[in-house]
Amino acid sequence: MLDERTLSRLALSTAILVAGMSSAWAVETLRFSHTDNPGGSRQAAAELFAEKVAEYTDGRYEVQVFPSGQIANDPKAIELLQLGGIDFTVSATGSYATHLPSLNLTAMPFLVDTYEQGWELYDNSDWLQGEFAKLPEKGFRVLSTWEAGFRSFTTNEPLNSPEDAKSMKMRVFPNDMIRWSMDAIGFQTVVMPITEVYLSIQQGIVNGQENPVDTIKSLRFYEVAPYITLTRHVYSPLPLTVAEKTWQSFSDEDREAVMKAAVESAAFSRNLVKSSVESQLAEMQEDGATVSVPEIGPFRDAVQSVYGKAKDVYGAEAVDEILADAAAIREKLPAKN
Repeated sequence: MLDERTLSRLALSTAILVAGMSSAWAVETLRFSHTDNPGGSRQAAAELFAEKVAEYTDGRYEVQVFPSGQIANDPKAIELLQLGGIDFTVSATGSYATHLPSLNLTAMPFLVDTYEQGWELYDNSDWLQGEFAKLPEKGFRVLSTWEAGFRSFTTNEPLNSPEDAKSMKMRVFPNDMIRWSMDAIGFQTVVMPITEVYLSIQQGIVNGQENPVDTIKSLRFYEVAPYITLTRHVYSPLPLTVAEKTWQSFSDEDREAVMKAAVESAAFSRNLVKSSVESQLAEMQEDGATVSVPEIGPFRDAVQSVYGKAKDVYGAEAVDEILADAAAIREKLPAKN
């Protein structure tokens, strides 16, 4: 029989072994906030990202996804990134411009005409990559760029030309470039978070909003603003960002794993959104929405003043750089008629 001292030593050794195994098996939880509804493309990409992070870190990390603005709207989520309250978010580039104003320039109207041109701009524009490189100093960094598509209008009255806009109030998110474009087209602009838009249209506070088709569908704006006007006036993808504090806490191996998950989820997002537009429009039409493609020339003409205003505020050099990058990309990857 074992004496009492031996039993005590065995018990202590077992406790140490169990504690060590528990530590080795401990899973760290990471919080991912976004404003898309369950069933939307952002949620689908976020679920894939979470799955891949777990896979590529051998289960050391679990990404918990909080959709529908459960934790915060887009601007607040970015603030929480800086404070360490969440670990990941995904939002329109203009949402990050509060912290790096030059990013507003990506929302200049009609920079690109196709998804392929937009992907090239976000992946390989020297100017834009240089701006993204400044973001870690602000408390977060871009991992990859997910897709949302081109912004178009949903209104509760027909919108055929800038002349029709003069009688309408248009919701905009807090982004100077978008607001300038809406003002130039003729709308009265009202700034509000996206989580308040549906009810505000329903109550007549605004006549409509502008967002990509994927967002219009997932947030069901067409129910209260059934006139969908496909102007495609701004390319509006979604940079996926990580809190810099979180990034610095990762080992090199885990950074590689998270980046791999980010790149793969971006490819998934881009393919999903691009391939879904026609079916989404058809579904909204079946539910009573009216979809139209207006003559784009008058809209392009109306926003010409925005480029000059951008130079006045952000500097001619920066504006000329991104315009030159966009022009080179349009020439390299021409739109197919």
